[in-house]
Amino acid sequence: MIERKLRFALFGKEFQDNKLAAIRNILAFLSSSNTQVAIDRAFHHYLTDTLHLDVADHQLFDGDDFEADFAVSVGGDGTFLQAASRVGAKGIPIIGINTGRLGFLADVLPSEIESAFGEMMEGNYRIEDHAVIEVSADGNPVSEHPFALNDIAVLKRDNASMISIRTCINGEYLVTYQADGLIISTPTGSTAYGLSNGGPIIVPDARNLCITPVAPHSLNVRPIVINDDSVVTLEVESRSHNFLVAIDGRSEKRCEGERLTIRKAPYDIRIVKRLNQRYFSTLREKMMWGIDQR
Repeated sequence: MIERKLRFALFGKEFQDNKLAAIRNILAFLSSSNTQVAIDRAFHHYLTDTLHLDVADHQLFDGDDFEADFAVSVGGDGTFLQAASRVGAKGIPIIGINTGRLGFLADVLPSEIESAFGEMMEGNYRIEDHAVIEVSADGNPVSEHPFALNDIAVLKRDNASMISIRTCINGEYLVTYQADGLIISTPTGSTAYGLSNGGPIIVPDARNLCITPVAPHSLNVRPIVINDDSVVTLEVESRSHNFLVAIDGRSEKRCEGERLTIRKAPYDIRIVKRLNQRYFSTLREKMMWGIDQR
């Protein structure tokens, strides 16, 4: 019986030239491991036209027109989020190689590439399922890809005053926020935009969402954690009569009068983790959690 080759889909974007060794190592290891590699076309152009790498033997793909056993994101957490949006509901596990800065999602260092991929080939890894949320406006998707792994934020325009956001949970009125915006974050996104606005850190396997105001006008308005099967509806009023909806940082201009609905998506994003990786150690290492430098 002929054993099927493992298939890898490679995502990335422009990065510093001093990170070139990382992509070389990935391609060299996968080529020597008898695998099939497909590369996102835009990333392929960067590798060939700018970095002058010879990747002619690999297949190319556009958009979400690909199938693979694993997706590989080369970059930082922003690149990982883009890869996750492309993977969508395919259920393909994603591993992130960190050539960026902090790297909560892309948490494999360039120096760990060979060992991490070797463990994957041997089946020595685990999969974490991370919740995804989606947003619609009056029952219609707000964009071509209305899904977020981190967060969905409703924000005022740059030149506008604060906005009013009437918020209901499962049809029950919560409060009307007077603020620069409102963030609905998943546990994955709780260490991102929500955290920078005073929201709590939520462990990835918790089945919760967090609602966090951005620069609220009232000091007695605080973040609130809700079940992730809750349906959040928002009605926005703005003096400029429009506002922004940011879906994992991808902004869409929307008009006053729409009713936004945010709920859990019907699929999770599957993330590859090494067996020795644990969330609390990541908090300590990436955020210097609990470190006293006095």
